[in-house]
Amino acid sequence: MEKNIELLAPGGDIKSIKAAILAGANAVYCGLDKFNARNRAANITFNDLNGIIRLAHKNSCEVFLTLNIIVVESEIPALIGLLNKLINTRIDGLIVQDLGLFYLLTTYFKGFKIHASTQLTTHNEGQIQFLSKLNATRVNLSRELAIHEIKALTTVAHIHKILIEVFVHGSNCISFSGICYMSSVNGGNSGNRGRCSQPCRDQYLPTSKGKNFPLNLKDNSAFTDLREISDAGVDSIKIEGRIKKFHYVYTVVSAWRKQLDSFYGEDKVNNDKSVLYKVFNRDFSNDFLKGNISKDMFIDNPRDNSAIYLTEINDGNSEDNLEKAKGEIYDARTEIITNIENKLTQLNIAKAPLFISISGECDTPLTVSVKTPDRSFVLHSDINLTNVGTETLNHEMILKRLKALNDTEYFIEKLELENLSPDVYIPFKELTAIKKKLLYILNGSKEYVDPIDVPLLKKHHSVTDNPSLSVLISSQKDLYLCNKTSSTIYFQLPDGFKNKCSELITFFTKNKDLIPWFPSVLIDEDYHAALEFLQQVQPKCIVTDNTGIAFEAYKKGIPWIAGPFLNVVNSFSLLCLKENYNCSGSFISNEISKIQIKGIKKPDNFDLYFSIYQPIVLMTSRQCLFHQVTGCSNDKMEETCIQQCKKSASITNLNKNIFFIEKSKGNYHRIYHDTNLLNTDIVTDFPNLFSSFFIDVRDIKNETKLETDKSGLIKLFENLINGYPESKNELRQMIHPSTNAQYERGI
Repeated sequence: MEKNIELLAPGGDIKSIKAAILAGANAVYCGLDKFNARNRAANITFNDLNGIIRLAHKNSCEVFLTLNIIVVESEIPALIGLLNKLINTRIDGLIVQDLGLFYLLTTYFKGFKIHASTQLTTHNEGQIQFLSKLNATRVNLSRELAIHEIKALTTVAHIHKILIEVFVHGSNCISFSGICYMSSVNGGNSGNRGRCSQPCRDQYLPTSKGKNFPLNLKDNSAFTDLREISDAGVDSIKIEGRIKKFHYVYTVVSAWRKQLDSFYGEDKVNNDKSVLYKVFNRDFSNDFLKGNISKDMFIDNPRDNSAIYLTEINDGNSEDNLEKAKGEIYDARTEIITNIENKLTQLNIAKAPLFISISGECDTPLTVSVKTPDRSFVLHSDINLTNVGTETLNHEMILKRLKALNDTEYFIEKLELENLSPDVYIPFKELTAIKKKLLYILNGSKEYVDPIDVPLLKKHHSVTDNPSLSVLISSQKDLYLCNKTSSTIYFQLPDGFKNKCSELITFFTKNKDLIPWFPSVLIDEDYHAALEFLQQVQPKCIVTDNTGIAFEAYKKGIPWIAGPFLNVVNSFSLLCLKENYNCSGSFISNEISKIQIKGIKKPDNFDLYFSIYQPIVLMTSRQCLFHQVTGCSNDKMEETCIQQCKKSASITNLNKNIFFIEKSKGNYHRIYHDTNLLNTDIVTDFPNLFSSFFIDVRDIKNETKLETDKSGLIKLFENLINGYPESKNELRQMIHPSTNAQYERGI
């Protein structure tokens, strides 16, 4: 019999975790007060964690801990300290984004089940294989995928013994998760650090279509699609909502629990979603899952839609009816809160008390009797007590040796030594052995792991040669630049690869010195076309922002460079890429500051790259961003939209910040910052770290103006990296306005 789909619920605080357990979740995911991607949630402390695990396991519920942010170098010691504590808990899985954390887990902390976060933007088969090599046991797929795309990835994942998890309810991001920098660039609140301020849901000046919230999507709900999800082989369905309150969690999880029970018990799927409208929602859409990406996915209001929905289905949308509906919603929520709050108080997350009695006399074994609320047991030392030794056994000394028990789901309530003879001794190593036996029994027959020392990384060897310049183009009309400079020329490949594959193979076969740059997102046929390109062209080197392409290059022995959208910010990420995938070099993320870059240690025989001039991509979306802005003749995304559409527009928020929307042929919709990045300082700040500095000269229109042509621009940057004293001032005069805020501020 096939295993039932797991119901995975959010737990942003202790009440919500209890509510999820009470409502029938099979598993709950929660974060500590550090290292997790929901900083706005209340979260829990480590002291709470073991009690939560104990309560959950008692109710047949697993607990997954979110460590799903990118981790800067200065945080690595604290992260290692946390892992050393977590390794001796009964946590059921860690949810991870950072490649450096993957490296630490696969190299040193091998006792954890590793879940790949949705922040890794997983959407093709190669990425599944990439994560399999990092010992991922589960992958949370990108939210934008259609059911047939999910099914294809699930098949591949199961071959590699990986479980697949999909979001089925809650907020929809308009950007692919993990590659959205809108909040980070404009406010310093990085989505890759759990601090997203959701500027996509802000109010904007009215667009030409009369919309005030042009980037605001309805919530995701696949409530009526359970049969299709099951047929696709999905292992876990995940509810979003770690910043939601406990009554929301209870209501949504209960509804899904009943849906699952009906499906497995009676082979029925309930189509009535009315209960889901009683708690916070922005209305619902399942169009991503259906592969029907349309304007109906938008709603011009980011606030709670519950009362509006009730008004529309009852008496009509008038002010009086709306006020009446608000009262009904308030009463319904008050009833939910009242009904479950008392039940929550009965779920105790406190650690269980231990009563320990120590007895023995000279020439007999030490006897340790332990009593918990559920059971009792006795242990004996392997050697006898003696009347000579280093330190006599006493209350303070034994309590000190057994203090690790307090880091479990238990705590020492009472330590009794009344039946222990005075002035007896036993070797410290024997007490340590008894402690480990106690921990093994109390921790569900899990062996105790001594603190793991992660070796300090050596300082990198300085780059001996002067750094080079690399230049990105995306149009064949810019090929003339190859004859104007000795700099390396990269060529940006399109997102919509499948209809361009033959043309691109011919183009790169004729221009063998061009280095192809693969985009972040390559789904389904576009990914397979990219594989065909690699096979036919066999380029001398590639740059890729997509780990699926990275894995294929690794398999084929093609040298590859990790692009900036892989969000590399620490030394262990570099080691992960080099040692696992034979990566030849990596860009360092533009999200981090000068101070945060300073601690990074480069592996030997490995090149580091950094972008010093580029238009700043804030987000990439599978949705059409013009529906709410300028309008579009197509109500939904057609097959031809990606290949043929070429548009641009801008939106302005109430703080007068302008964002530029660009859709070029063959690519997804993107939003750009109003000014380009220009960072001339890093060239002199780190003279011996980077092998190459990068500039992007593609024709992306925003507020930044250039007072020179592309050839002249390249020459100015060559002068900069060659140490010409006036080059910084010349670049600032030729490029204006520009920004370097992230390098100064960091994450």
